Amino acid sequence: MSAFDKNSPHQLREWLTLTGRKRVLVVAHTVTYIKRLQEVFSLLESDLRVQVLFTAPPHPFGDGVAAFLHRLGSAVLPWEKAARLDYDLALAAGPRGLGEISAPLITLPHGANYLKRIIEGTDARVAGLGRPDIVPDGRCLPAAVVLPHRDDLHGLAQLCPEALPVASVVGDPVHDRIVASLPRRPAYRRALGLRKGQKLVAVVSTWGALSSFGSIEALLPRLINELCGKGRRVALLIHPNVWSGHGAWQVRAWLAQCRRYGIAVVPPEADWRSVLVAADWIIGDHGSVTLYGTLTRAPILLASSPEREINPVSPAAALARTAPALSPGHSLTSQLAYAAAEYAEHQGEEYAAIASRITSEPGRFTRNMRRLMYRVLGLGQPAHPAVTRQLPLPPRLDSWCASDTGAGTDTDADADADTEATA
Repeated sequence: MSAFDKNSPHQLREWLTLTGRKRVLVVAHTVTYIKRLQEVFSLLESDLRVQVLFTAPPHPFGDGVAAFLHRLGSAVLPWEKAARLDYDLALAAGPRGLGEISAPLITLPHGANYLKRIIEGTDARVAGLGRPDIVPDGRCLPAAVVLPHRDDLHGLAQLCPEALPVASVVGDPVHDRIVASLPRRPAYRRALGLRKGQKLVAVVSTWGALSSFGSIEALLPRLINELCGKGRRVALLIHPNVWSGHGAWQVRAWLAQCRRYGIAVVPPEADWRSVLVAADWIIGDHGSVTLYGTLTRAPILLASSPEREINPVSPAAALARTAPALSPGHSLTSQLAYAAAEYAEHQGEEYAAIASRITSEPGRFTRNMRRLMYRVLGLGQPAHPAVTRQLPLPPRLDSWCASDTGAGTDTDADADADTEATA
């Protein structure tokens, strides 16, 4: 039993060694949310004035959160008990259950910009900027609503104007870490096990029926038959909600055949950003990861870009109008070559313009976010800069090729594919 699994604030304090600290609660609804919040609560490192606690409210895509927090070594409060305590600050990247938390709240987007529309009957709203996202369950306004770009103020003014006084344009942490890590691209490629001259195709998917994974049964045979081997490697980066919604075993079972062909299936807990930086091409959809791909200077093919799900004024809509659409009538090889030629001729500049819409505070997220948190906490900031760190080296692609579904045994073809992939 954790020292924090007690029934009252008094009992909680009794079990602590360092007492009288400012208490920060991280609300971890899903793996996607907690990975985004990790960029925030890590800014509190080394500050002995602050105790960070974690809780995981019920969520349809909450699978994997407990394991993720366990790997962090977090002090986790059960949701029912977390809702009975008071905190000096709460951090959240999603709205569910926040009406039960007693704390000044900072809310953040959990992806790039505000890309998606939620269709509710005949109505549609931009996910993340509407009143249900900012003042859920009838709670009062947050202490701060974090926005990545000053243009998002216009959307907020239309959808939840009462939140404008607490809006703070802070930036985007993933944007900043990818940009800071671009010089390490050769190191990431070596760590992934890519040979000299070998090309990496990153196939990325958001979640939902209209995502690229929603039609994976049509795409996967083409990846296997047209791209595997021949001097190329393929990595699948699938949204954690797909893993949570269907179950990790099922996703691995569906993709078990990938192993024999050397396709890497990146698990939801892994840091996908270094794989994206290392990619030579990106096959994606209307999700955040594809949009972040515009930072990497890799040509992009869109396997899916459903107009009805895309915020029409977002950079994702601009990317859907710019990137070539994957065609069923031509080979993948020829389409990758076409995308590379288009990128070299003129799309590089267009992608750069789209990427500039991810944040209006490039390189300044850590500085702005730390300043905001300490203002809400009522503390002075530590006397050292808030640094944007480069991404860590990834594991080898081959470590993500192993099948652990228990559905079969290795074959000679498996061994041949492994030998080819690691030669």
